Amino acid sequence: MPWTVYLSGEIHTDWRQRIEAGARERKLPVTFTSAVTDHDASDAAGDHLGAEDNAFWRDHKSAKVNAIRTKTLIEQADLVVVRFGDRYKQWNAAFDAGYCAALGKPYITLHDEALVHPLKEVDATALAWARTPEQVADILAYIITA
Repeated sequence: MPWTVYLSGEIHTDWRQRIEAGARERKLPVTFTSAVTDHDASDAAGDHLGAEDNAFWRDHKSAKVNAIRTKTLIEQADLVVVRFGDRYKQWNAAFDAGYCAALGKPYITLHDEALVHPLKEVDATALAWARTPEQVADILAYIITA
């Protein structure tokens, strides 16, 4: 059976590419989807609805346009991986994890040990906590081929 895995979270490191490479190496039948990872493009998602003088309203419109993609792809996914980096606060990733929990959608969190305490509620409903993208690839290999 082909799997669809949604990759949520920080956009400043290569964690997505490392998971995808691990799946390719194992020849896993996985399609990966994601939010828009081009930060400038994501921030400008609502600009075609009209210019805004106030940054709040620009962000608000762009967040709603981006949510169309995020909501749809999470709902279509078989599994979600939610990455929390140590450099930026990923409130959107926390929201995605909560949305998965509300839907009963299985998700894996991916973050360093230093974030265990701040993410304890998010991790409590995750089905796994991984520290490296390679661990996520190992989990995918197990659940798909076991």
